[in-house]
Amino acid sequence: MIFEDLKPKVKQLLNNKDLTVTERLESVCQLLKDSIDYYDWVGFYFKNGDKDELKLRAYVGEETDHIIIPFGKGICGQVAVSNQNFVVPDVHAQDNYIACSLTVKSEIVIPLFKNGENIGQIDIDSETSDPFTEKDERFLEFVNQEVAKIL
Repeated sequence: MIFEDLKPKVKQLLNNKDLTVTERLESVCQLLKDSIDYYDWVGFYFKNGDKDELKLRAYVGEETDHIIIPFGKGICGQVAVSNQNFVVPDVHAQDNYIACSLTVKSEIVIPLFKNGENIGQIDIDSETSDPFTEKDERFLEFVNQEVAKIL
């Protein structure tokens, strides 16, 4: 399934008011993991109140111990500070990478903005080396824009 086909499905899941916001985020994580074969772990982290840390809110994939990530630590923590997309073709080449699983080979993290403020991010781990393209970035930016509308 290509990204354009997923966009209306993402909107539909996020607009389902019968579910809580967290349940809607989980359903989007599941859709992405099920639809894109190199998306092996999909999660949303959000700023944890007034603290300089991220807190995992919704995810699909292998369990993780990384529920809280301090700003600046790991790829997610770096994105919280830089406000920039971060594509990692080879996690083993990154000094500041937090290993979640030995099988993860690459990662993409896209910040999520609401009213111009970086309030969170979508994080995707892949067991495939260097699978992420600019099309992934644009699609995940779209997902985050849609998520921001329900927060």
